[in-house]
Amino acid sequence: MTTTVLFDMDGVLTDSEPVINAAAIAGLREFGVRARPEDFLPFVGTGEDSYIGGVARLHGRDYDPIMKKRVYEIYLEILPGRLRPFPGVLDLLRQLRRRCIPFALASSADRIKVQANLKAIGLSAYWFSAVISGDDVAQKKPSPDIYLEAARQTGAAPEHCCVVEDAISGIQAAKAAGMRCVAVAQSFEADALAAAGPDRVRPRIADVTLQDLGLS
Repeated sequence: MTTTVLFDMDGVLTDSEPVINAAAIAGLREFGVRARPEDFLPFVGTGEDSYIGGVARLHGRDYDPIMKKRVYEIYLEILPGRLRPFPGVLDLLRQLRRRCIPFALASSADRIKVQANLKAIGLSAYWFSAVISGDDVAQKKPSPDIYLEAARQTGAAPEHCCVVEDAISGIQAAKAAGMRCVAVAQSFEADALAAAGPDRVRPRIADVTLQDLGLS
């Protein structure tokens, strides 16, 4: 039975993928990398070092952390006014609050991006029992580290946690952590998500029910 719900951020709470994609393309271009939007798909959900570095290496360039610094500068410049929570997000969080079910945010993104996105969609960190970013763990998704850390910070046993994810790497991380997982097909096709082995696949987060989360 689920006692705690863990949410990924990008692609689950808000559609930030097009914004970071645009920023990464623009930032990498300054380092001589002519990336295409689709180049980033294998690295979605794995943290920005992998997201940016993987594409740089794909184009024959060594990754330098200054690339990420520049991408974040561009991201923060173009972010205002471009993000909203997905329909259904606030309703689901309010349902969990009414049921006194703890929920946490666990994102492979760096904390600067997590904080910027929450502010952009009008959510405070105080909504969550814990906020874990990629800065808090050694290994990013698909490693289970981030979800195990979220369980530790919320005092929940991993087998009593349910993860809401949109990315294949995130589903793999949740299952490696021994957790229930509900996938939302907001970034990837439902068939691709289903192949990663979640317990449920729903088209959108607005379609996720408390029963899907393992709550009676």
